[in-house]
Amino acid sequence: MQVPYEDINKKVGIKVSKGEVIELLKKMGLSTEPTPADAIISVKIPPTRHDILHPCDLIEDAAIGYGFNNITMLLPGSLTIADQFTHNRVSDLLRREIVAAGYSEALTFALCSRDDIADKLRHKIDTIPAVHIANPKTLEFQVARTTLIPGLLKTVAGNKKMPLPLKLFEISDVVVKDPSKDVGAKNIRHFCGLYYGKTSGFEIVHGLLDRFMQLLGVRYTPNDDAGYYIKAHSDPTFFEGRCAQIITHGRPVGVFGVLHPEVLQQFELTNPCSILEIDVEPFI
Repeated sequence: MQVPYEDINKKVGIKVSKGEVIELLKKMGLSTEPTPADAIISVKIPPTRHDILHPCDLIEDAAIGYGFNNITMLLPGSLTIADQFTHNRVSDLLRREIVAAGYSEALTFALCSRDDIADKLRHKIDTIPAVHIANPKTLEFQVARTTLIPGLLKTVAGNKKMPLPLKLFEISDVVVKDPSKDVGAKNIRHFCGLYYGKTSGFEIVHGLLDRFMQLLGVRYTPNDDAGYYIKAHSDPTFFEGRCAQIITHGRPVGVFGVLHPEVLQQFELTNPCSILEIDVEPFI
């Protein structure tokens, strides 16, 4: 693994030479190898250091070797005011309004099994850009979720004794592969809403979509890129003819519909269920 030694100086807040950085890494049990570029340090990671996944872990080791108490404390070079990330601020506002619409918020695991995002939803795992855990400790946590649907369906399955209908939602991140990122993956903020009752509730989930768009100030404009519109869609997860795709700015950002009976059977659900999932980021 390679790391520019100037990055160590900059991010730790110290001023040491390349040779001194090498000595700090040696102190932490990390050997280095020569590189053609003078500004780059190539570090050989021993098999016992499975915690080193990224160059920032090498920077942390160099800081530990230097000694945190030896780093000179300095005032920041500029004054800033802390603020929420836009994603989180918008998500919090949406949560408040969706709860006011009669839905209960769920918080599910970010990891799930391969079957949860593939076979149980009637998809093939090879077609899903999922991030796989190299050495999973349990079958329940094999991949990072690429959709919020399995988590909500598991929540319903665990609360079948509650009075119907169940109206749940979640606003959280999913993870997909992205070769352009330095870690090979990226987080995407999704919103997912669910209606589970004695009727399918397709029109109720459609109303949830309209309310979601109203909160974001996005108008319904059929066949117009200025707002959003929906069109018929075919997805193995949903009942044929009862599924729609959400289009905004000329590209699909979500889907909603009545779940296929085989999907309900996989999650041990006996009543019809409609669900909506949409990418929040294009609206932020």
